[in-house]
Amino acid sequence: MIKDKEIVEKIVEGIQEKKGKDIVVVDLNKLQDPPCSYFVICEGDSNVHVSSIAFSIKECISEQINLKPYATDGLENSLWVAMDYGQIIVHIFQRPYREFYKLEHLWHDADLKFIPNLD
Repeated sequence: MIKDKEIVEKIVEGIQEKKGKDIVVVDLNKLQDPPCSYFVICEGDSNVHVSSIAFSIKECISEQINLKPYATDGLENSLWVAMDYGQIIVHIFQRPYREFYKLEHLWHDADLKFIPNLD
């Protein structure tokens, strides 16, 4: 059985493949009654960039782990795309929407892991 941490690593790999920025892995496991185990949050510069990050994640997970998202929402306008991998939810934002919703700050009591941007 594939572990959640392995899936998170592949999600980060898919994000980095398309130069997604400011990746944060939010580990919710230590919280009481969390909605899931992990959030993976990142951003893209435009509609095209956000959707290409989403497709890269989907392709990476599908090819390497043989897992598909249960649901994907937001591809119509690609301002904020959410991908549901069961215990892992991926959020891909354009910067203004990420700054508005501030998901990392809502879960500030969780363990946050900041992934450096690739050059």
